[in-house]
Amino acid sequence: MKRTLEEHAARFDEKAGEYDDSKSDEYHACANLVVEHAAPDADDVVLDLGTGTGAIALALAPDAGRVVGRDISEGMLAEAERKAAEAGLENLEFGDGTFREPGYDGPVDIVTSNFALHHLSDAEKREAIAVIADLEPRKFVLGDVMFFGEPNPDEPFYSPEVDDPATVGALADAFTDAGFSLTAVERVHDQVGVLVAERSPTETASDEE
Repeated sequence: MKRTLEEHAARFDEKAGEYDDSKSDEYHACANLVVEHAAPDADDVVLDLGTGTGAIALALAPDAGRVVGRDISEGMLAEAERKAAEAGLENLEFGDGTFREPGYDGPVDIVTSNFALHHLSDAEKREAIAVIADLEPRKFVLGDVMFFGEPNPDEPFYSPEVDDPATVGALADAFTDAGFSLTAVERVHDQVGVLVAERSPTETASDEE
C-alpha cells in the first residue's frame, strides 16, 4: 500500500459527496458486471468490501437476504447509509472494515468488491484474498483496475502515486492458492476487468466432510 489507511480514508472522505458523479464509463461497466455475476439468491449474505458509497451493495440488496458493506472512509459510509435510507432498503449494514480485517465474522455466501483492491500491494492482495477465503464464501466477484498486458504509460487508468494494480495473472494465482477456481474473466479495458472466483470442487467437498 503506497499510502496509509488513514491517508486513503481522508482522501475518500473528501470525495464522498461527488464520488458517484465522477466515475468513468469503464467503472460503471465494471460495477454492472460485478452485480450481474454476483447474482445472489434471496437467502444469501453478501459481503461488499471497499463498498464506498454503496453502489454494489445497494444494487444487490433487493435480491439478497442481507448485504454487509465495509469501508475505511466514514464519509463514503455515511453517503451509502443515506442512499440506503432513501431507497427504503433495510437489509443493509454498513461499517468500518478493510480487506484484511473486514470486521465481520458471520456467515458469507458471496463477496464482492469494485475498484478498491488495487490500493493494496500484490503481497497485501494475496493476504486479503486468503482472509476472504477463510470466510468460506462460495463466490468472490472482483471488479478492479488490473493489467491484461503491458499497461500503456500514456493511457493510465490509475494514479501511480496512490494505486498499485496487479496483473490478471497475479490475481489468478492468488485466488488459486487460496482455494478458489477462476470461473470467469471479463475484460472491460486493457487495465480494467472483472474476475469471478468460486470455491473449487475439492475445497467444497472437504468442507462438507
